[in-house]
Amino acid sequence: MERREFIKNGAFTAAGLTILPTGSLFASSDSGKVRLGYIGVGARGMSHISEGTLRDDIEIVAICDTQESSLKICRNFIAKKGRPAATEYTGGLDAYQKLLDRKDIDAVIIATPWQFHRDQAIDAMKAGKYVGCEVIAGLTVKDHWDIVNTSEKTGMPYMTLENVCYRRDVMAALNMVRQGLFGELLHLEGGYQHNLRDVLFNNGKDYYGGGVEFGPKALSEAQWRTQFNIDQDGDLYPTHGAGPIMQYANINRGNRFTSLVSFSSKAKGLAAYVKEMSPGHPNAKINYKNGDVTTTMINCANGETVLLSHDTHLPRPYSLGFRVQGTKGIWMDVNKSVYIDHKSKKDDVWDPAQEWFAKYDHPLWKKYEAEAVGAGHGGMDWFVFNAFIQAVKQKKQTPIDVYDSVTISVISPLSTKSLKEGNMPQKFPDFTKGKWKERKNTFALDDSGF
Repeated sequence: MERREFIKNGAFTAAGLTILPTGSLFASSDSGKVRLGYIGVGARGMSHISEGTLRDDIEIVAICDTQESSLKICRNFIAKKGRPAATEYTGGLDAYQKLLDRKDIDAVIIATPWQFHRDQAIDAMKAGKYVGCEVIAGLTVKDHWDIVNTSEKTGMPYMTLENVCYRRDVMAALNMVRQGLFGELLHLEGGYQHNLRDVLFNNGKDYYGGGVEFGPKALSEAQWRTQFNIDQDGDLYPTHGAGPIMQYANINRGNRFTSLVSFSSKAKGLAAYVKEMSPGHPNAKINYKNGDVTTTMINCANGETVLLSHDTHLPRPYSLGFRVQGTKGIWMDVNKSVYIDHKSKKDDVWDPAQEWFAKYDHPLWKKYEAEAVGAGHGGMDWFVFNAFIQAVKQKKQTPIDVYDSVTISVISPLSTKSLKEGNMPQKFPDFTKGKWKERKNTFALDDSGF
């Protein structure tokens, strides 16, 4: 609860051997702690700072941000927690370079606006640091290839910090998939269906809502994220849905995405919101390019179909819209229901999903529930942060590796290209260069790095 109020206010995979780091790339810590540098300590970066201050195996060595307001909040929070002050780096957009020059940093957490992720991650890997990066990985298909090539060349792991892969119901469903409850999978759905209007606009005083400003007049994500919705039509944020789906369908591990096509509705929601909140405001007259509902269909090498939805501009309750459907059953998270043929209570009648998820609760959630209680986003923030830290501590590959990270992120530029070309299908890059055929899915099979 403390972390939520703070923001409101102010498994190692054998398939990743091609990019396992060598010992010579690591700084040596006599204390056995992971020494972290944070690039970007706004609202999301501060959530990771909060996770770090709760652990005895973390040293927060350095923080970097271009805004003094964010640095001040972070500085005071670290002091309040009784932790040593972190060295601060600020100034221009290249200030993070001095943080990366330090030899006493093992890994970096990147939580800056999307347009900076590619360069910061590549520079960090070249400096011999593990990279835990918030979504999105890059803005173009080439950006994603650059990240893969750098990770392979330097031997440094890159992990997108996709927390929904660790959501409790998502992992229970993964447990059911692996135990064959759904039979052979045929169709999967997910997405980002979340009213973000008070994230994309605020009053310049509060992080969320209270006004219709964006850009320099606003705070937090509204300073930069809104502009993407003005400039770009496409699925801007595919990883929440695609991350779990990747694990269900064994993507990059015996299966892969082969092609996609996107469709987008007209864009009316954001202008209507501004007009309602502040009649006559010029932001109501902006031509917002991003359609209010973007739908992307993806084909898989093994014959499954995937449907992703991006729906963030309209009044609607939060839902990621997961659907796991196979020859023996189905889960749909919107109606919180499961049906398993010949095992549900009644034929063709939904069971409450919680009854099944209680029975098939993932072993990692059973084991670490106490540690995760109170962490951000219902506990899944603890799991994704811990997964990254454990990989760094053990000098192992991250459970969501560079190939997984770019696969779920590259959907965004591919979606945009499909729309620009009149809903034309786009060939999906094989970032593994054929290795997907032999790689095995060991995500969350044990807790040796999760």
